[in-house]
Amino acid sequence: MQHIVVYITAGSLDEARMLGRELVSRRLAACANIHPINSIYRWDGEMVEDNEVALILKTTSEIFDELKETVRSLHSYDLPCIVYWEIDGEENYLRWISDETGKL
Repeated sequence: MQHIVVYITAGSLDEARMLGRELVSRRLAACANIHPINSIYRWDGEMVEDNEVALILKTTSEIFDELKETVRSLHSYDLPCIVYWEIDGEENYLRWISDETGKL
């Protein structure tokens, strides 16, 4: 089983909280961390600087596709940032991630 950290940006704190709660309640993520960020990017040919909120989730690669589709269905953006990195770490913490994202 490969453990991953998923990074998602949201347009507001309320949206990030809603996404985090929904993903944890569906057992698609073991934990959601929410951080305010300032983003600079190009959109429709224009340079944009905007306040956003980053959502960092701990989960497994086996359920990433379901997590991604859930986020797409709930997210306000036309093209939400949904990316992940494979991680390694303390064995007990990784086991906790596996336990919390397992289907009951």
